[in-house]
Amino acid sequence: MISRRTLIGLMGGAAMWPGLVLAQDGAPAPFDNPGDVRIALVRYLSTGDFFQAYLSGVEKQAEALGVELQVFDSRQDAALQADMVDQAIALGVDGIIIQHGLTESMKEAAQRAVDAGIKVVAFDVNVENEAIPQIEQSDRDLARLALEQAIEDNGEEWVAGYVYVPGIAPLDRRNETWVEFKETYPGITEKAAFGTMDNPIANSVANQARSVLSANPDITVMFAPYDEFAKGVKIAVDEAGLSQDVSIYSADISTADIALMREADSSWKATAATNPAVVGEVSVRTLAQYLAGEEVAPQVIVPPTLITQDQLNELEITNMEELGAKLPEFVHADVSVSDWMTLPER
Repeated sequence: MISRRTLIGLMGGAAMWPGLVLAQDGAPAPFDNPGDVRIALVRYLSTGDFFQAYLSGVEKQAEALGVELQVFDSRQDAALQADMVDQAIALGVDGIIIQHGLTESMKEAAQRAVDAGIKVVAFDVNVENEAIPQIEQSDRDLARLALEQAIEDNGEEWVAGYVYVPGIAPLDRRNETWVEFKETYPGITEKAAFGTMDNPIANSVANQARSVLSANPDITVMFAPYDEFAKGVKIAVDEAGLSQDVSIYSADISTADIALMREADSSWKATAATNPAVVGEVSVRTLAQYLAGEEVAPQVIVPPTLITQDQLNELEITNMEELGAKLPEFVHADVSVSDWMTLPER
């Protein structure tokens, strides 16, 4: 006989924290014996700094709570992600975090987990299930903050290129704000829309952006509300020698993004972001509250922060650690925090 713990350790393509065995002070069941709590993170997207930081936050909060964490990475294979949910069910985990994915592939898989008595939360994927709390970055606010900065920098009339891939829940929510902004500011003309999630995403978007910029020399603003999109657009803008003629506005942030935004004459003017590590921590805490029988809201919102190129330069911020030190609101979100929980060391 192979124990469940041994089987988990043998699973390929997955990672596990052994967890701490000490109970949380005054913790409710099952966290009064946290070594017996096992959770799984089932990922659709993992490419890019955002998702590495998100995973780090998940790992650190799981470790702080003393629970075992199993990580499944489907690498943007929707069918495989659904299979991985079934693998987690078969392993008998107590809870599952579904991170991104497509509604059509994850809806039934998520329901199978619920039917198996497993608590499930979802980050940035709409599984259309009232039993599953949705964790969001307040994507509409992310888009709103970036677009408000674009208006402040460029006025109310400009020609835009827009990077968008439908069917990805956070991008769909950001798109809703983009549509509203175009209605509010009729002087904004969307000249071209394009986008891809093909790996490597930045390079694939750069290939598209080259053609868009060549065909539409009047574009002065690129709205690319995902940092891998913005990286791709910036590659094309730089190659075309248009860094002083085109301004890029995005969402999400990483150390690599900060370096790109601070380059001399960088076209990347602003981004709106939550700390992806903090979002990962909130995902784990929300699942922990759910497992402990506490009330969890249907939507758990992590508030974003606007980060501009000027701000990074003035504060001499070069990495995520300095960003957190100089913008304290970026380091921690007081979201899904119960008194009994231990938070990661900072």
